[in-house]
Formats: sequence, C-alpha cells, structure tokens
Amino acid sequence: MFIAHAPSGYILAISLLTRMRQAPASAAAAVFAAMAGAVAPDFDLLYFYWIDHRHTHHHKYFSHWPFVWLALLALSAIGFRRGSKAGFLALLFCLGGVLHLILDTLVGEIWWLAPFVDQPYALATVPAVRTPWWMNFLLHWSFAVELAICFWALLLFRKRQGDSS
Repeated sequence: MFIAHAPSGYILAISLLTRMRQAPASAAAAVFAAMAGAVAPDFDLLYFYWIDHRHTHHHKYFSHWPFVWLALLALSAIGFRRGSKAGFLALLFCLGGVLHLILDTLVGEIWWLAPFVDQPYALATVPAVRTPWWMNFLLHWSFAVELAICFWALLLFRKRQGDSS
C-alpha cells in the first residue's frame, strides 16, 4: 500500500463513530487517532532508509509485527472498557495499526507469526519488472484497490461535509 493507509483510517473512524451512540472523544480526535494508527507502522521507514540502509525488509521490524499491534489493541481495549477517553483514542489508533497490516498483506509480505515464526505472508505478489521500483506497484491491479479505498474515503468525507451544512 502506498496511498490508502490514511484514507483507510478515516473510513475506520467514521464507520465506528456512526455506529456509536456517544463517543468518549470528539470526532476530530477519533479520526486523527485512527488515521495516525493506520500510517504508524510505516514510521519504521525512517529507520529503514536512514539507519538500516535498506538491509532488512521494513516489514520485519517489530513495528510491523501483528503480535505487537494485537497486544497494544488488547491493552487499549481495557482502557476503553473503563470509559477512558485516552483508551478510546488508543483503541482507534491500534485498530488503525492492525488495519495497516491487513492492507499490507494484500501485496506486501507481513510476518503474521513474528517473532515466533520467520515466515512472511502475502495474498499476491507484485512482480519486479519495471524501474523505478514503485512503478511495479502503480501499474499492478492492487493499486486499483488503493484508489477505491481513497475514493470511498472521499465519498464519506463529502457526505459528512454535506451533513454538517
């Protein structure tokens, strides 16, 4: 995924907010938390490029381990159950992180059993046939899925803008 992580976090937050009677935080805070969580696993790209110099696939870093995100999700769920505003926002953040990993599994290898098993999983593979490397992703069918997610988020945004006028 290149462009759909933040929009997927937006969809996640809006979908949850519309199903809740009373959210313990503002809609803006909830959307920010979910969108931040949906891009958070890729903060490891800074380490990947500046320190590791692309030696290790960044999806092998702990920030892309489902075990870490699921553990954080469980902890944040406890805070949410106690009625905490911070717990609610942390829950949205962690749900965004888990959503990131699910979306990355489409065409990016995710080590779903890390750190216990060193085995990547992906639903499809993007063949490396073009240069620069990112053109392989832009011209792959999976990019249409990303565009659909972005379009969906845009539709939700516009609908909410219309509802608030």
